[in-house]
Amino acid sequence: QVQLVESGGGSVQAGGSLRLSCAASGSITGFGSLGWFRQAPGKERERVASLYRGGYLTYYADSVKGRFTISRDNAKNMLYLQMNGLKPEDTAMYYCAAARRPTTTPMVPDDANVWGQGTQVTVAS
Repeated sequence: QVQLVESGGGSVQAGGSLRLSCAASGSITGFGSLGWFRQAPGKERERVASLYRGGYLTYYADSVKGRFTISRDNAKNMLYLQMNGLKPEDTAMYYCAAARRPTTTPMVPDDANVWGQGTQVTVAS
């Protein structure tokens, strides 16, 4: 079972940037979809960005479009989320996730077979 470990979270001022990384313990090329999700206190887990349909398509939540970029490095078995122009409403625990099947629509939490433990992002106003 491949495991995922996130890193790169922290506390920043509004307008700042962070780059989240997700390291897989094995190959990520076997996963059909990869994504980032977040969950703020008292709220449901929501999708942020994903690579789906075998990685050929990219999805971004409307709230992060133009500010966040998802990318992968198959050689290093890594998934990234570059976050620019951070806002206080981006404050949440961020999770990377992987689905074995190549979802034909952007990943939702129920699609994921593997989750990381999460990394906290806090944006101060």
